[in-house]
Amino acid sequence: MDGSTAVATHADAGWAAGPLLGFDTETTGLDVAADRLVTAALVLRLPGVRTEVRTWLVDPGVDIPAEAAAIHGITTEHARERGRPPAEALEEIATELVRHVRRGVPLVAYNASFDLSLLDAELARHGLATVPERLGRPVSPVLDPLVIDRWQDAGREGKRRLGDLCALYGVVGDGDLHAADVDALATLDVLAALLSRYPHLRATALEALHAAQAGVHRDWAESVSAAPGWPSEAPRGAGAPPGTPAPGGGHG
Repeated sequence: MDGSTAVATHADAGWAAGPLLGFDTETTGLDVAADRLVTAALVLRLPGVRTEVRTWLVDPGVDIPAEAAAIHGITTEHARERGRPPAEALEEIATELVRHVRRGVPLVAYNASFDLSLLDAELARHGLATVPERLGRPVSPVLDPLVIDRWQDAGREGKRRLGDLCALYGVVGDGDLHAADVDALATLDVLAALLSRYPHLRATALEALHAAQAGVHRDWAESVSAAPGWPSEAPRGAGAPPGTPAPGGGHG
């Protein structure tokens, strides 16, 4: 698929002026089946009205590798001292996320298949219902600026990490990336920039945007031998072997 992929459009579908829910995680690594959640953020944005931020710090119950701590700044010691028990925090995160999605609020996540797949794997690991199980359906609608950028500017060379798109689209945040709340806010800002650059997206129904992104991700995944599921892969169970390929390798 490319930027010419046909989707149904209207003069203005209206959803861009409504609430959006940003979601981001920081983790112990990039393996969605084996790694654990360390921090999470849900950011409810009502464009032009207000932005509400909720964050969680979690004790993952395992050591946080030095490589991961160097990225997001959370050490094993800090997580053990200040972090919430994982099952308790995961239940809160899933409950809050599902509450908004049930109301039809679009979920906005950068490389959504990573965050949502890891969240579901963590929920299953702790004997909790996954997000699709709570909803009784797949998670939708989801807006993923990484996938939308691949779709609308397929020919551009170079990396497409969150920081790269922030630079490309002139997004300047209030903190350093790789904190869950900062990344979720930046993801919402990148989406706003994409809607400004490609205004036909605003005129596209959410259902059509969701379906188009799933196809774009599937085509990309086939080209790089990544997991094809979007916006999430079904958990393989808490005992899944390490090495399960990440849907996209985090946010960058």
